[in-house]
Amino acid sequence: MDNKIALRPYQEEARRAVEDTWINGTKRTLLVLPTGCGKTIVFAKIAEDMVRKGNRVLILAHRSELLQQAADKIQKATGLICSVEKAEETSVGSWYMITTGSIQTMQRESRLNKFDKEHFPVIIVDEAHHCISAGYQKVLQYFEKSMVLGVTATPDRGDMRNLGEYFETLAYEYTLPKAIKEGYLTPIKALTVPLSIDISQVGMQSGDFSSGEVGNALDPYLEQIANEMIQYCKDRKTVVFLPLVKTSQKFTEILNSKGFQAAEVNGNSEDREEVLRDFDKGKYNVLCNSMLLTEGWDCPSVDCVIVLRPTKVRALYSQMVGRGTRLYPGKEELLLIDFLWHTERHELCHPANLICEDAEVAKKLTKNLEDKAGVAIDLEEAEKTASEDVVAQREAALAKQLEEMKRRKKRLVDPLQFEMSIQAEDLAGYVPTFGWEAAPASQKQISTLEKLGICPDEIENAGKAKKLLDRLDMRRVAGLTTPKQIRFLEGKGFQHVGTWDFDSARKLIDRIAGNGWKVPQGINPKTYNPSLPEIF
Repeated sequence: MDNKIALRPYQEEARRAVEDTWINGTKRTLLVLPTGCGKTIVFAKIAEDMVRKGNRVLILAHRSELLQQAADKIQKATGLICSVEKAEETSVGSWYMITTGSIQTMQRESRLNKFDKEHFPVIIVDEAHHCISAGYQKVLQYFEKSMVLGVTATPDRGDMRNLGEYFETLAYEYTLPKAIKEGYLTPIKALTVPLSIDISQVGMQSGDFSSGEVGNALDPYLEQIANEMIQYCKDRKTVVFLPLVKTSQKFTEILNSKGFQAAEVNGNSEDREEVLRDFDKGKYNVLCNSMLLTEGWDCPSVDCVIVLRPTKVRALYSQMVGRGTRLYPGKEELLLIDFLWHTERHELCHPANLICEDAEVAKKLTKNLEDKAGVAIDLEEAEKTASEDVVAQREAALAKQLEEMKRRKKRLVDPLQFEMSIQAEDLAGYVPTFGWEAAPASQKQISTLEKLGICPDEIENAGKAKKLLDRLDMRRVAGLTTPKQIRFLEGKGFQHVGTWDFDSARKLIDRIAGNGWKVPQGINPKTYNPSLPEIF
């Protein structure tokens, strides 16, 4: 059997990481890939590898489109044909080794009982953020001895904590910023429109805003939103996500009255396939939908996304925006239009949440975009600025905190100082996901950290300790400064010593030692940069 599609480097890394996780004895693992980065092709190749080892594979999803997409991709990429467990179709008696299964069908007692509990040694869950639901859990618990891979786009921390209740580890994650930087996804420009839409009175349903109430709250603003779109969307191919079918239909009419070529699709549209084809071909320049197109639909030429269905769920927000992040000839960027939703009670997803792991940076970035309303701003550049702003704020707070911590252990570096010195946002904003990460740091971790010069007193859990130790090891390999060098030189007033290389710090310490442990004349610690030549 010949492989018919070559994997990209990160896809191959993901494939190996998942399989190594299983080989090492961890049965339930996660793979996180942003929308548009080929999660289906990755799990198709993993499925093929498992079949080569003689294992049957069950692929679970909650929508027919996803099951069909998976079956098509598997056949195209591997030559393998899938049997089906959906409605009246069954894989029982089939000699095909891969089965695509509708969760709505598989969770039925009568359907599960057709299978031995070890029938599927491998299970792959597409759109895994759904798998905490009772239906998925019923199936997964029935096949409790199976190796399970959950595949999802970038989830938020709440999702990850929920997923961490079932999955044991994260095998591989490819981030949106990295995908954009490496040229696999389109750069995103975020534009905040200064139209404040009041949803402060909208209630909650199933952990998110009530669609019905959002639709009612949005209705008075539709004319104004359409007028704003005239300014920004006339020459773009735009997808608009709305909370209700009736709202989507009404907005489509408004857009057409203002000169757009707009169309609408919903679950009951008899001409849905025809409309989607026509939109793809350019007959329409705006496509409105009521959350129908969040999964299982791709149109790479889309270069503008408008989210008129506010949400707290990052995975859902990522899926909506993901309709426009795929590459397309002549497409330079995705324009993501964000309105100033007014709500006092709940944190909304904004463009910042696509790219920021740190909540404080995301908040600052959202504020910066609001301050520049009406201007399209590159999201990566904006994130960098927001990160720098937050770092500066944290440094000011740190200076005050360090002043109060003078009586701490003198020979060790406080973890917070170390994180700030090396500018490690992933350490400063770390939140444990899996159960073992939330446990206290082990005695071995504490002892090793002390040996390396880090004070372990403020390290809250084993996950943070592991990230610190991993970072220290990477810094050693890369030839960067040690915690002890950071402690000594920052104690002399030098700035961001964590960003220096080991040899530069060692040479400076030697000079200071040779000068009676005083900073040599002509060196200003606050402005000193080891990469720049000294001026005497």
